[in-house]
Amino acid sequence: MTGTPSSSQSHKKSARDIGPVPIAICTVSDTRTRETDVNRVYLEEAIGRAGHQVAAYSLVKDEPDLVSGVLAAFAAGPATAIIFNGGTGISRRDRTYDAISAKLDKTLPGFGEIFRMLSYEEVGAAAMLSRAVAGVLADKLVFSTPGSPAAVKLAWEKLIEPELTHLVWELRRP
Repeated sequence: MTGTPSSSQSHKKSARDIGPVPIAICTVSDTRTRETDVNRVYLEEAIGRAGHQVAAYSLVKDEPDLVSGVLAAFAAGPATAIIFNGGTGISRRDRTYDAISAKLDKTLPGFGEIFRMLSYEEVGAAAMLSRAVAGVLADKLVFSTPGSPAAVKLAWEKLIEPELTHLVWELRRP
């Protein structure tokens, strides 16, 4: 079937008219401040370059009730996509994955799988420590990535940004 566009290609073509996507950012960290949050700065700039807009920002400690509270507030707000970074490892303080994954209406297992595959190319077997996750909550896209700047950049550039409008289009279609 060469020459016939795939379903994914057809959907992406239809998604071109989505327009700017409002995106909420949450950094989960016990040590960063708004001034030292390099992931916020990177994401704000990258989101703008991609033609989207930052709808909200929050910085919280890795406490499940705080993460859940931000998730609920962002899901009720104007953002169509929500990006969390930080707290996805396996240490005792890494509880973001648990707080977010328990709330998702639908999961996108491929996000975490592909993220770890791409991470493996950069960091080797340590990629297995990541509990990156994505899914849908209340008709909003939710992504949760590790907090290292390299991980945030990888997730945005290789996974989120290339498929964002396609994902939004999928959420909105009947």
